[in-house]
Amino acid sequence: MARPKALSGFPEFLPAGRIVELAVLDSLRRTFELHGFASVETRAVEPLDQLARKGEIDKEVYVVRRLHAADDAADELGLHYDLTVPFARYVLENAGHLAFPFRRYQIQKAWRGERPQEGRYREFLQADVDIVGADVLAAHHDVELPLVVLDALERLHADFGVPRVQMHVNNRQLSEGFYRGLGVEDPMAVLQRVDKLDKVGPAVVAGLLRDEVGLSSAAAERCLELAQITAPDTSFVGRVRALGVEHPLLDAGLDQLAGLVEAAAAAVPGRVVADLKIARGLDYYTGAVYETTMEGYESMGSISSGGRYDSLASDGRATYPGVGLSIGVSRILVPLIGKQRLTSTRPVPTCVLVAVDAEETRSDAMSVARALRARGIPVEVAPKADKYGKQIRYADRRGIPFVWFGGHTGEVKDIRTGDQVPADAGAWDPPADDLYPRVVTA
Repeated sequence: MARPKALSGFPEFLPAGRIVELAVLDSLRRTFELHGFASVETRAVEPLDQLARKGEIDKEVYVVRRLHAADDAADELGLHYDLTVPFARYVLENAGHLAFPFRRYQIQKAWRGERPQEGRYREFLQADVDIVGADVLAAHHDVELPLVVLDALERLHADFGVPRVQMHVNNRQLSEGFYRGLGVEDPMAVLQRVDKLDKVGPAVVAGLLRDEVGLSSAAAERCLELAQITAPDTSFVGRVRALGVEHPLLDAGLDQLAGLVEAAAAAVPGRVVADLKIARGLDYYTGAVYETTMEGYESMGSISSGGRYDSLASDGRATYPGVGLSIGVSRILVPLIGKQRLTSTRPVPTCVLVAVDAEETRSDAMSVARALRARGIPVEVAPKADKYGKQIRYADRRGIPFVWFGGHTGEVKDIRTGDQVPADAGAWDPPADDLYPRVVTA
């Protein structure tokens, strides 16, 4: 059989990279739980009509069909392309069992049939956090949630050397109110074109606003003036007012965004900037919107994004507004691990290899291993009763730092330094840094 070729857009890590990924996931989980978020997991598939019911979906959905299903009996199912639509369905199905505001985090894979490139994959891991209310959700959660995500990302920087981030924030009410103040009848159409600004530039966006949305040249230019306002503080308010547009929604959006920027400046100085071109192309966002870039990897685009949605989840009787943010775990880790910016001190969890004198005494070696494992030390037993030199070389190839010789009262060798000392399986401990593999910055 010929060696299989890798599938483009479906990243897989070697063991050392997987150790990094698991450490990052554990860190995210701990941070989310420190803030009171409960873990949920949803199924991988959703009905196709549900996957396409909200937003501007311009990515191909992977369709799921049983191999032997008749065409007319095939289930119209697709793999979810994000975790927000499945979560909305989850809330509707389980609302009677949830206490609101419901705080959820979800770490799961998603699938999109798009062209693979750095930062964009066909199969990828996301970590989502949401706060959902029943009928109402207080505005202060729009401030709280981005601070939770920034806390999580700052911990990744402090603990593992993941590059720092900057979160760009805007408010849909601010943008919509501005457009309506200009007389625009379809603000969503304007938002979707402005959302392309970083990709195609202001001249192309101005053309789209004129040719596709029907704006005058003056109105299109005013929309671009708004989109080009950025500020690390609340000075953006005066710059927007200076454009001379008035509308109640604009007033509400300015107040909400100013409150978010002020709170972020106090909690995480330098990590949040008001950026009025942030639009988010999906139509279910109704308030604050967020996009986050990673220092040195800005070309990949946002590694964490989301916003406020007031009607994503509704069954016609009750509405469940919420605010959510998604962290692109694969988008962060694939380039860092692939370029060896992040790695682990060893590719296996094993700390100690117990040598085997002879196959007849393998049970003695297994007894030593059990004693060490009972004390929380990761151990494996040598696969063959080779000469000790070969067993040491085997440990070295595996990246195992210690080799144990003899019974419960034996000797342990640090094969990196050559030091060998007497040791008791009921009392010996490796150095703390060697107990488990650690994530290191290369």
